[in-house]
Amino acid sequence: MKAVQITEPGKVSVVDIPYVEPSENEVQIKLCYVGFCGSDLSTFRGGNAMVKYPRIPGHEIGAVVEKIGSAVPSGRFEIGQVVTVNPYTNCGHCASCRRGRVNACENNETLGVQRDGAMREYINLPWEKLIPCGSVSLRDSALIEPMSVGFHAVSRGQVTADDVVMVIGCGMVGLGAVAGALRRGATVIAADLDDEKLEIARSLGVQHTYNTSTEWAGLPDPDVVIEAVGAVPTYRLAVERVAFTGRIVCIGYAKTDVPLPTNLFVKKELDVRGTRNADPVDFENVIEYISGHPVEQFISKEIVPEEAQETMDAWSANPGGYFRILTRFE
Repeated sequence: MKAVQITEPGKVSVVDIPYVEPSENEVQIKLCYVGFCGSDLSTFRGGNAMVKYPRIPGHEIGAVVEKIGSAVPSGRFEIGQVVTVNPYTNCGHCASCRRGRVNACENNETLGVQRDGAMREYINLPWEKLIPCGSVSLRDSALIEPMSVGFHAVSRGQVTADDVVMVIGCGMVGLGAVAGALRRGATVIAADLDDEKLEIARSLGVQHTYNTSTEWAGLPDPDVVIEAVGAVPTYRLAVERVAFTGRIVCIGYAKTDVPLPTNLFVKKELDVRGTRNADPVDFENVIEYISGHPVEQFISKEIVPEEAQETMDAWSANPGGYFRILTRFE
């Protein structure tokens, strides 16, 4: 069967891989849409230390149930049902798992990163990892996982309707955080260097936007700052702008150490929290959100597998120019 494979840095190929029947505890899904995400771009550029080549990317999934293993609980799934996937593993015995925070498992292996992903015609997965998508379309189901990461950051920030929340970085995950904070009734400041991304944030209903290349003026001090870039200037901005006794939630994965004014940690009595992946409840909340809100503005391009090389070349040359690229399997 057909699969997209990053064979080495800078090279994407369409390859033929063996078809495998699902085991008794697995569900086979037919992939219809699979998103390329930032980790895949990093893999393509040779900058993802967690990846060994060749690697089939893909963990943002819109699919339909094709076959159901004999030991899968009866009535859980049906043939043709639209599903997405929780793409993370958890070992069950590390400190995170023992605390019930399996999304941050020390030994996690994400589809398309530490193990081959879903950018193929069919994949077999443990039934527990499949998530029914209700009324969400096949295409839009491929947006659920990246948005769930942003929703999880909002949960980590304990955002309420009384909070002012600033989201720094309005890429796909950051916009998920914007949507998640708005869903909780918070006042949201969307911050980015790119006015086009800020326009998309406005389409979601944010009350304020801030182009970070300009002076901060006339905006309320945020109770919660969600950093979704992973760069020295944006991490410093988070610490400097957050209100006294505020919360900073860190999504952005910085490639280098970030020097920070730690005196402000003390002076402001800040809570600084990491956030990683997402919980099942985050997926459920995103499904509920997408069911009532248009999300087509998040999709920059749809391609077929044979267009993956030229598309990744273009994305690598202009990484800020795309939100989500969906690979469509016929």
